[in-house]
Amino acid sequence: MKPLSIHRVTELDLSVRARTWPFAEERRAEISAHFAAQQRQRSHLWNGRVLLGTAPVLADERLSASYFVVDFASFLAWRDWGFPDEDVFNGFGMGALRSSDGAFLLGEMGGQTANAGRVYFPSGTPDLNDVKDGRLDIPASVTREVEEETGLASHEYRAASHWDCIFTGAALAMIRTLDVDMHGEALRAKIEANLARQSSPELSAVHLVRRRSDLTAAMPRFVTAWLEAQLPA
Repeated sequence: MKPLSIHRVTELDLSVRARTWPFAEERRAEISAHFAAQQRQRSHLWNGRVLLGTAPVLADERLSASYFVVDFASFLAWRDWGFPDEDVFNGFGMGALRSSDGAFLLGEMGGQTANAGRVYFPSGTPDLNDVKDGRLDIPASVTREVEEETGLASHEYRAASHWDCIFTGAALAMIRTLDVDMHGEALRAKIEANLARQSSPELSAVHLVRRRSDLTAAMPRFVTAWLEAQLPA
């Protein structure tokens, strides 16, 4: 498999603008039927609002792009149907939790989620909570997702000053290392205890990754590509 390129940036310039999405307008009836079918399998699915991106530019340690608001049903159909609009991407932040002994912690998505069984860092498609003064605030999105999924608050880790961006065409992952002053097993136990207190946790398991042999097919390629650059063989 051809390795993906990783672009290190220190600035995210992500505007949010009003935009009509032809894909969603032209295929509304099909999208509604698809979402209804998904809800019959996972009744908790909610057709809220998320943000997708267009026109990404990576240059001079800076990522710029424009985002627009869509309903979750349209996003889900676009994803499930193989990303038919190639001018649009799902651009999201990921918090790469790293323990003091060098292990990365990844979560396995629960069966009730839209990504059941997938294993990756705390993350989520941006939504309206992540928009501040007409800009998409990815650092705030990562902080929120990490706390929602693991229970860790921002004072419990140190965030790197840079982001590693991996663009696949349909997805743009903005990964930031978050260092925690706990050994891997202790950190996993802390997160698992938090999950046990939740009535409906997003995660069904927590995985420790210390070397490349720990990588699995359940991890998206942009996650394994990034980890391969961080880990020993």
